[in-house]
Amino acid sequence: PEEMLERRRRSLLVDLFITGTNAVTETGKLVNLDMLGNRVAGITFGPRNVIILAGRNKVVPDIEDAMMRVKNYAAPANAMRLDKKTPCVKTSICEECRSLDRICNTWTITEKSFPKGRIKIVLINEDLGL
Repeated sequence: PEEMLERRRRSLLVDLFITGTNAVTETGKLVNLDMLGNRVAGITFGPRNVIILAGRNKVVPDIEDAMMRVKNYAAPANAMRLDKKTPCVKTSICEECRSLDRICNTWTITEKSFPKGRIKIVLINEDLGL
């Protein structure tokens, strides 16, 4: 566990960080919810360049729809995939739980890239990921 945590810390110092996103709005805002925060930390600060890969299933009209997608689809599906013991695994929707296994800890909304061009979003015309 400590070794994995250290690897995650070092990933913030890379030149290129490639990751996914929970949702991207039609205006290009990224909405993410993390358990540890290492992914959202890499998106917001650290790596010199960030590439976000997103399937068409991640595109939503606005922030409200993005948050609903995350809470009522992506987070429960990820909790199930990770074999967490949370209420959402049973109900398939967010129950605003306080479980020790909770994966919903850090929300971020990225509205633009700073410096300009640091974050690039690659939209893929397929349904990919949760």
